[in-house]
Amino acid sequence: MRKAFSMLTAIFVILIMATVGAFILNISGKSVKTTTMQYKKEQAALYARSYTELAIMAATANDSTVDECAKNINGHIGNFIDDLIGDGDGYSIETHIAYIGNGLVCGDDILNELPIVTPDSLHIIVDVYVTYKDSSLTYITYHRRTLQKL
Repeated sequence: MRKAFSMLTAIFVILIMATVGAFILNISGKSVKTTTMQYKKEQAALYARSYTELAIMAATANDSTVDECAKNINGHIGNFIDDLIGDGDGYSIETHIAYIGNGLVCGDDILNELPIVTPDSLHIIVDVYVTYKDSSLTYITYHRRTLQKL
């Protein structure tokens, strides 16, 4: 009788330890996944800020009264695969620059006619879209819009 009771106690303890171990592995996996996604989101925000500064530098380097305007700046960082089958862990960045001001060759017609803009001012709107994949291979796009006076 004592041997059977000891065996049942041992089996019960092993089952409890296996259950606790499974819970710990589950929580650990979720923690790693959350940390990885948070890292990718923060990295996308930093890339968006960097490309915003690059767009502002490109806009100030060119003369906006002639047709030498920077309109789009695109790039890929890392191994970005543009399908849902691949597991690319890189980033795709698209930057669009819209000019606001009077008498601009490169400005949009709608934005050039705004009554808010004074004749001597020049502004740009920079839209940066950073696309990356999460762990379930779905696309996530981080967007940053900046209005900059030149």
